[in-house]
Amino acid sequence: MKIKGPLHKSNFERASKPAPLNFELIESMYGEGSFECFSDHSEENFVFSQSRPFDLIELEQLLQAVGWSRRPFRRVRKAIDNSLLKVGLWRHDPKFPRLIGFARCTGDGILEATVWDVAISPTYQGYGFGRKLMSYVVKSIKDMGVKKIVLFADPGVIDFYKSQGWDLEPKGKRCAFWYAS
Repeated sequence: MKIKGPLHKSNFERASKPAPLNFELIESMYGEGSFECFSDHSEENFVFSQSRPFDLIELEQLLQAVGWSRRPFRRVRKAIDNSLLKVGLWRHDPKFPRLIGFARCTGDGILEATVWDVAISPTYQGYGFGRKLMSYVVKSIKDMGVKKIVLFADPGVIDFYKSQGWDLEPKGKRCAFWYAS
């Protein structure tokens, strides 16, 4: 097929899908239990991981990109180390994978968990990664047997969580609750 004029994405029906990554490559770069995450809106490969260590500078850059204030690295490392669950979403690059999504949870691992610090790089917002990240987090927490999940969210993103079935707390200002059935 010959395309007339300059090559622009608008000349194609949709982004072409990248070749899937090799399972052994995913586990060697991102750790045990990591898996590929796909998007219909990107020609890149993405990987979810609970095992790959976080570079605190890269995490700080992601969090600042979504508008959060700076936090001391020592405290962030301690918070991550003490989290029940921490998930990264990386744009795959064989030499330098880039962190584009993050979430963490605290809790007792039995009765309750609280979701904190959910972020998707502004460059990749609107690709469905926020929904996929939250779905992954909720499934991981449910797989632990936790029966109650609490999420704290800023007012500007409440509608995002409501659209996924989270129920607002009675005053409807800052947090949402979800109860496992």
